[in-house]
Amino acid sequence: MTACTRPGCDGTIDETGFCDTCGHRAEAPPAAAVSSAGSSSTSTGSRRSRTSDPLSLPVFDFPDPTSRILTDPQVPVRVRRCGNPECPDPTALPAQGAGFCLACGTAFSFLPSLEPGDLVADQYLVVGCFARGGLGWIYLAKDTHLDDNPVVLKGLIDVADEDLATAERQALTTISHPNIVRIFNFVSHPDAHTGVSRTYIVMEYVDGLVLNEVAEQSRHGTLPLGEPLRTEHVIAVGLQVLAALDYLHERGLLYCDLKPDNVIVRSGRQGERGNRVKLIDLGAVRRIGDRSGKIVGTRPFQVSEAEIAERGLTVQSDLHTAGELLRRLYSATADRTGQYGVADRHRVEVGLESFRRVCTRALDGDPDRRFASAADMADQLRGVLREVASLRDGQPRPEPSTLFVHTATLLDDGLGAVPPLRRWVDALPEDVVLDHGRPAPDVVAIGLPVPRATADDPAADVLAAADAEDPQRLLDRLETAGLRTPETAFVRCRAGLAARDLDAAVESLRQARALLGGDRDWRLRWHEGLIALADDDVAEAEEAFDAVYAELPGEDAPKLALAYCAEHEGLRMTAEGLHTKAEGVRTKAEGVRTKAEGRRTEDDSPLVKAERLLTRAEALYRAVWRRDRSVVSAVFGLARVRLARGDRAGAVELLDETPPVSRHYDAARIAAVRVLSGLLTRPGGLDRPNAADLAAATDRLAKLYLDGGAPTGQSRVRLEAVVQEAELAASLAGDEVLRHWEEALRERLERSYRALARQADTRAERSHLVDLANRYRPVTFR
Repeated sequence: MTACTRPGCDGTIDETGFCDTCGHRAEAPPAAAVSSAGSSSTSTGSRRSRTSDPLSLPVFDFPDPTSRILTDPQVPVRVRRCGNPECPDPTALPAQGAGFCLACGTAFSFLPSLEPGDLVADQYLVVGCFARGGLGWIYLAKDTHLDDNPVVLKGLIDVADEDLATAERQALTTISHPNIVRIFNFVSHPDAHTGVSRTYIVMEYVDGLVLNEVAEQSRHGTLPLGEPLRTEHVIAVGLQVLAALDYLHERGLLYCDLKPDNVIVRSGRQGERGNRVKLIDLGAVRRIGDRSGKIVGTRPFQVSEAEIAERGLTVQSDLHTAGELLRRLYSATADRTGQYGVADRHRVEVGLESFRRVCTRALDGDPDRRFASAADMADQLRGVLREVASLRDGQPRPEPSTLFVHTATLLDDGLGAVPPLRRWVDALPEDVVLDHGRPAPDVVAIGLPVPRATADDPAADVLAAADAEDPQRLLDRLETAGLRTPETAFVRCRAGLAARDLDAAVESLRQARALLGGDRDWRLRWHEGLIALADDDVAEAEEAFDAVYAELPGEDAPKLALAYCAEHEGLRMTAEGLHTKAEGVRTKAEGVRTKAEGRRTEDDSPLVKAERLLTRAEALYRAVWRRDRSVVSAVFGLARVRLARGDRAGAVELLDETPPVSRHYDAARIAAVRVLSGLLTRPGGLDRPNAADLAAATDRLAKLYLDGGAPTGQSRVRLEAVVQEAELAASLAGDEVLRHWEEALRERLERSYRALARQADTRAERSHLVDLANRYRPVTFR
């Protein structure tokens, strides 16, 4: 094979003439232009997977093409229709394979027009009929002028469909894409039954399985791809199908009849990558806007008759067929059927939800709510693929978002920072319960990712140049330039939130809606969610963010926002449930409540609802974190959920996943020390760290990068004081290891408090900290 010459591409030019990595046509024709795939015999019973890459389709063995020849090709009576469009009863056909319509007298023939051994155009030797397309019989033949390479001849089922043959021929001659079957030639040959000359399209032979075969076999528990059919495989197919649709749409063409029978998955034995999936049977292809031609489509893949009558066939109707194709294939996956266990499905459930949302949007009854283009749908599907794969195997697969700006804000409410001196000035040190680090809703409202400015907005260049500029300075520049666009209105909305001016934020969003001329833009929903958070209406914020998730299932930002909402409500309901439980115990003890009043179903109890919400938050945070380890706010969210359940070790284990290259690496390590030494609350009481926890905290503290790397400094002193307070508290509480070291622990803590006193800004603060040192120093009689 020939190496691809495009800069930065390490692929090779395969037998289709396209690069198997980037998908572009070779700049110079490869030496072998016609595939010989399938010409060598392989075992018909063996289909082995040769790849474990979750982003790719498995490589599987495929039998010799001659093994698929039909011995008695027949068109089922149930699908036979008269070719006369004016026929009063198109189903009134006799049972034989050829004859005349009983309703209108039009001649028909559903018999194969070529026989094995026929030599078509003195070049193509017919092997036999091996499939039936929607518009014609499909024959396997050998190209006698080119090493007997296998090719496909496609004729018509009925000669009355000659106009469709012309349409297909015109469409095919203009199409050249690695995911669309290639046409080599058009030839004529006399019909074996009537002697009338008929036209045949000569196409490449694709060695693979029709998607309908893949789905049916998978649904019944076999392994057509050599391994269980997973959602990742369905998405990989969908991405290549969408690439083909996008190619057609850019050239003003619609495919119209996308369905599993019209898509083949290649075996991959020849090293194919970007051309593993092929669209075949392009007989339904038509020009965008053409409402005069015959409509060819398949229910329920095709949109409703009412939509066709109103709008005709459109890009959105093609995307509807893609959504239905994906939905049908997903129904046959192991993730859906559960044939290979449910544990794996539980791990990837959020990713499966994201996939289902892609399908739901593509299938929306309102065409305007579907994806704007095949490329837009593919962008979201690509994000879902990375999400599902990362949830499946735990390997991160980050990819910069084209819709959101990555934020450097860490939503941790200070858990990842060394406590300030005020911690000791404002409160007594003993039994200070660790703040889990859940930021307030209004803080989250200004810390979530920001939508990118659209390139067609007049202010896009100004906003891009001022990406890190002070918000007020940016507003002044926009005002000076007189720029009032949807993007500047969104900027003003976020500036209002940052300034805690809710009225200004609401007014700016109203202006954005007016400038956009409608309510369909997802950015409106996003900013509605931010405003609701700033107004402490988390339930309304969740509704807005869920609407964004429905439109952008492949994006991380909506999931991060929804995770916070679920966490916030879950912890609120936990507090409510504990309060209700305590009230119920007291009331029962007083003998006031009746048995009926005290009865509460398990599903309705606040604590059960709270756990459900926390489980949801955990799943969403995990989906973000597994895919992209740069979104450290997600792992802090995961750690908070673990802490809410009293799982100290689990929270630390998660924080330790923060990669060293992250800007928040040190924050995660500081948070781990605080969690190991912190007093936690949990259902049933307090959870004090034990000696092993505190020893681990001390060891980690010594390795922290603090105070610019200096061995001593103010930050290290404060964090040491936190750990030493916990050690003394554990000793006084009777810890088996630490209770013998009370005097030494007091001496260390006294020194730390005196060091803290040297950091004080005022005499009163210094005096207070010296008093703490004296209070905790060991009692001596010297």
